[in-house]
Amino acid sequence: MIDTHAHLFLEEFNDDLPQVVQRARVAGVTRILLPNIDSTTIEPMWQVCRTYPGYCYPMIGLHPTSVKTGYEAELEIVHRELTTRTGYIAVGEIGIDLYWDKTYQAWQEIALRKQLEWALQYHLPVVLHCREAFDTIYKVLSPFKETPLSGVFHSFTGTADEARCIIREFPRFYIGINGVVTFKKSALPETLAEIPLDRLLIETDAPYLTPVPYRGKRNESAYLQYTLQKVAELCKIAPKQLDEATSANARKLFGDLGGAGEDFKVY
Repeated sequence: MIDTHAHLFLEEFNDDLPQVVQRARVAGVTRILLPNIDSTTIEPMWQVCRTYPGYCYPMIGLHPTSVKTGYEAELEIVHRELTTRTGYIAVGEIGIDLYWDKTYQAWQEIALRKQLEWALQYHLPVVLHCREAFDTIYKVLSPFKETPLSGVFHSFTGTADEARCIIREFPRFYIGINGVVTFKKSALPETLAEIPLDRLLIETDAPYLTPVPYRGKRNESAYLQYTLQKVAELCKIAPKQLDEATSANARKLFGDLGGAGEDFKVY
């Protein structure tokens, strides 16, 4: 399994990161991809990647909820990182979030557009955060349809119509599914029927969105197995088949991700 979205550099993991990584390995997670949040998380993220080379991989981007007064300086830091430091596998986490606050929507759109342009310039995929903002992201993303831009709608909780729109109109984009699919009131089981196997990715978004049976506790990459099992059940395929498909999709989007061996596999 490849956990395509986890924030293992946050303070929630300060006390037991080695144990968290070891549990992930034992559970069958062979790669963990780390999306940045803002300038305060760049060095903690790199520290995790240096500690676990070939296992944890960094992205660079400005999260939409960090787009506030002074965001231009934050964007310049993202651009500087892309220009001066190698090793980033994607531009992320970027996007639009209108769930908490719509005050900075115009700035979020500017920041998203700029980072999409940089992703094209540096030949990197994007990791999109979309919360209560599908129509807005669609508007910003549409001019890029005829470009090679690729990416993933991470933590997808949209409607079946939105999933169909992504599949039809953005053929180089994937849909990321996490622990929300295990929630009792989640609409994702119905939406999954619209998503072909070759367009699916799985993720944790650790430490957030912990799947059943650990919902309410801190999420971690080892719990990816519960999302895998639930999605496989809903898709009526074997977990191994889903693992192989989603891992292949992740490598197609983010690159080979060579490094750590696949010594553990648990289904």
